[in-house]
Amino acid sequence: MQAVRKSIPPVTSAPEAIDVARVVDAPLQIAPYEHIVISGFIRDAWKERIYNDYPAIKEAGSLPLNTTKYGPNFQRLIDEMNGDEFRVAVEQKFNVELKGKPTMFTVRGNCRMKDGKVHTDSESKIVTVLLYMNQPWQNQGGRLRLLKSNNLEDVATEISPDIGTLLIFKRTNNSWHGHLPFEGERKVIQMNWVTAQKYVEREQKRHLWSFIAKKLGIYS
Repeated sequence: MQAVRKSIPPVTSAPEAIDVARVVDAPLQIAPYEHIVISGFIRDAWKERIYNDYPAIKEAGSLPLNTTKYGPNFQRLIDEMNGDEFRVAVEQKFNVELKGKPTMFTVRGNCRMKDGKVHTDSESKIVTVLLYMNQPWQNQGGRLRLLKSNNLEDVATEISPDIGTLLIFKRTNNSWHGHLPFEGERKVIQMNWVTAQKYVEREQKRHLWSFIAKKLGIYS
């Protein structure tokens, strides 16, 4: 297993692990806010390789990608998501300028019963990408709900976190989302285009200190 690089330069070759055409072809949903959901974003030939190279995370909560270790196939996935072809497809789909905007990656491996509370993302996030990495999902809890309001039962759509399922949405003041309680393994990669690099650095420090505090038993 290899350590993550501190900076992730865009790949220059055509994506092999991800199917960007699915993003291009996906219809943009405008309710309850602009989003797309697609399956099969990770090509079949890559699913097992990437799944096996996913960071081994025992802790709950989000971890900055640069604090984890993983294999080369997972690295390839991250490189392609951080590449120009995927960025351009997202820009065109959501009519937003992302060139030159910093990206931020976090990963989750496990979920706690208290996770999944209804929220909108912070104003520093422009676009949120969630790529799920789980075997076929049998539980009702842990399925992400896109909401019409800040009520978890006010559901517009619900997304099963199966491997290769991709959700992209533009952050707004009403981009409410959350899920029913679930405890156990729940793998997801979160990518954000953000307004400034200082936000990335601040969030990485916040996640890291939260992780350290949990390890030390300061809070759970």
